[in-house]
Amino acid sequence: MVLYTTPFPNSCLSALHAVSWALIFPCYWLADRLLASFIPTTYEKRQRADDPCYLQLLCTVLFTPVYLALLVASLPFALLGFLLWSTLQSARRPYVYSRLEDKGPAGGAALLSEWKGTGPGKSFCFATANLCLLPDSLARLNNVFNTQARAKEIGQRIRNGASRPQIKIYIDSPTNTSISAASFSSLVSPQGSDGVARAVPGSIKRTASVEYKGDGGHHPSDETANGLASGDPADGGSLEDACIVRIGGDEGGRPPEAVDPPAGGQARNGAGGGPRGQTPNQSQRDGDSGSLGSPSASRESLVKARAGADGGGGEPGANSKLPYKASVAKKAAVRRRRHPDEAFDHEVSAFFPANLDFLCLQEVFDKRAAAKLKDQLHGYFEYILYDVGVYGCHGCCSFKCLNSGLFFASRYPIMDVAYHCYPNGRSSDSLASKGALYLKLLLVLPEFSEAPFGQLLQNRAFRPQRQQLLRVQVGNTPHDQRIVGYISCTHLHALPEDSDIRCEQLNMLQDWLADFRKSTSSSSAANPEELVAFDVVCGDFNFDNCSSDDKLEQQHPLFTRYKDPCRLGPGEEKPWAIGTLLDKDGLYDEEVCTPDNLQKVLESEEGRREYLAFPTSKSPGGGQKGRKELLKGNGRRIDYMLHGEEGLCPDWKAEVEEFSFITQLSGLTDHLPVAMRLMVSAGEEEA
Repeated sequence: MVLYTTPFPNSCLSALHAVSWALIFPCYWLADRLLASFIPTTYEKRQRADDPCYLQLLCTVLFTPVYLALLVASLPFALLGFLLWSTLQSARRPYVYSRLEDKGPAGGAALLSEWKGTGPGKSFCFATANLCLLPDSLARLNNVFNTQARAKEIGQRIRNGASRPQIKIYIDSPTNTSISAASFSSLVSPQGSDGVARAVPGSIKRTASVEYKGDGGHHPSDETANGLASGDPADGGSLEDACIVRIGGDEGGRPPEAVDPPAGGQARNGAGGGPRGQTPNQSQRDGDSGSLGSPSASRESLVKARAGADGGGGEPGANSKLPYKASVAKKAAVRRRRHPDEAFDHEVSAFFPANLDFLCLQEVFDKRAAAKLKDQLHGYFEYILYDVGVYGCHGCCSFKCLNSGLFFASRYPIMDVAYHCYPNGRSSDSLASKGALYLKLLLVLPEFSEAPFGQLLQNRAFRPQRQQLLRVQVGNTPHDQRIVGYISCTHLHALPEDSDIRCEQLNMLQDWLADFRKSTSSSSAANPEELVAFDVVCGDFNFDNCSSDDKLEQQHPLFTRYKDPCRLGPGEEKPWAIGTLLDKDGLYDEEVCTPDNLQKVLESEEGRREYLAFPTSKSPGGGQKGRKELLKGNGRRIDYMLHGEEGLCPDWKAEVEEFSFITQLSGLTDHLPVAMRLMVSAGEEEA
């Protein structure tokens, strides 16, 4: 199918739309600023309390009449523009596709050639987050503000977190030679002889591989026979970043040592000074803990390297060997806990997972913020879908003022896309075109040549005739079959009392997905031309698995077809699962205003009760604090990441390798992003 790179089919309609929006925008901006000035956030209230001269209040009083006068003057032009704008929406396409052209065909080709569909398997990493990028006046209802600056900062943090090297820590002990718990979320910060912390830059070349060894030169590659996956980088041969740290089991012995990183992959000083003060919703500097160049960035998530002449084992005056304290690294390794009955790792992480493959976002409603977010994320993701949804009147739906808010970014090529708007929205939710976005991703590259596929991508769309060419040529499995994956991203109805509406939307979500897979599949049972590696459903479902008011949604058949890694059953969460909805009144408290602080708070039960949102209670009496003390559980988890097994290749299995609750967007949104790494492994070929 065609992937639309512009919102309208021709330049004439695009020009008319630009004119209509130019007439509307002044009135829209003035109304937004006027309303925003009367909806202060808790951060602004604290600033006003500390302002003895009431300067902010004085500015509001002075500028309000000016805004009102300009607003009235712009109304006639806005009305004319609105009539033209609403007429054009019937011809508007449901999304805009963007591909970073300067990455070139080799960018996607490198990823597509990593996996052959056989052998030990391939891991794919998914993340979802609700960003609350609404017009500023509406965003303030959720206690966040400055939407444009937040969009840029969010994009930078996601890009920095995903592009950092992947660290794998091995611990030598008589009983454990596996990858440690901190392997996927930790970052090694070697220090130079000057004692200044060195942070691995976000722009480090993605083919770099830095290895550390200890125990008298015992190299991590020696552990291949003890369970090291063949996909792990050993000598820089992997396309994914990986730093391997080996920690000796003897605390009293010689501390492990690290060899120099290869040239071009060395760590550089990321912060030129001490930590700077935190200002919510403003771009963080190198010294902030949200940045990878921070000297204070997540003490537990970072495996700190200590340097000094008295470290023992290092040659005096040489920087080539950096002694590590095994106790420090072991403390970080304990961060990722594995339940005795759990088959995968889980943690609260201060960073987005390294080597993130797919990103699904909700509530990216503001078009200017979406453009800023896209520009930032294109530094890491090659393929992006944004401005997803419909406007105006469409069919039986009510008038839509906002798009769906859905946003998708991928490192793998997008083959097919479909969007459906939920027709049963009610009240304020009906003003947005909330719906479901379905995507089919290509996960392999033809072995014969990278050029034909690259030429297809350069045309920005898989047109029907080119798609037929692709079907003939693409495929590097033993039977010349494509390997694909499916992702569904959605945002359900928000009003808490409308359980029946959400259940209807979940039904539509499944039906539309079945139709999408049927319409985009070129396979048959007798002659399969493609193999499905994964089927993932994610998004903001606006219900949790612990509220008594959400029992109807908790028992929906969707959870029998798809697995929820955090769920034991209807109304029963796994002990380690925590809520993803933050208590908006505490977003700017000092205890949670940085990723590092929020991570620490959420690792304690007391902190979760203080700063996570819990189910509302219908019983009278008792304040917010008192109500939380009586509740069991770890807060409202309304952001979901599900994976299915039906319809996958029969010889393969998709298993969760790790699950993370992420605090890197602290102070920028009222939700916690969640991430899941899925290991897709194929059976060995028969002789």
